[in-house]
Amino acid sequence: MSSKERRRSPRIENNIPLKISSEDFDIVTESKNLSCSGAYCTVSQYLEPMTKLKVQLLLPLRRNNKLSTKKVSCSGVVVRTEPYPQQNNFNVAIYFNDVQDRDKKVIAEYISTLLEHQTSS
Repeated sequence: MSSKERRRSPRIENNIPLKISSEDFDIVTESKNLSCSGAYCTVSQYLEPMTKLKVQLLLPLRRNNKLSTKKVSCSGVVVRTEPYPQQNNFNVAIYFNDVQDRDKKVIAEYISTLLEHQTSS
């Protein structure tokens, strides 16, 4: 059995401020990992798989030696919810099902910048 990566988009392990919401709740958390197609994070309440979400990411971007924060908004859906050991939290996998092309480019730029930095260190 192969442990080959099945994801199409590169994924980075990084903590990005993240707000997820629906009609019933707003949760502020941070990502454990991120790709152009989704995020993985810890939340304090159980989220039913297939729950539709509004997602906001705050990505720190460096351009011309200046650091700025870019807010990316998209829609997502919960694809997996797992109990977090020893705490009353849950790990949640979110698939981004509606992302504007310009926002997808911002996420991709952020990820590729971090991947370049990791390979050069």
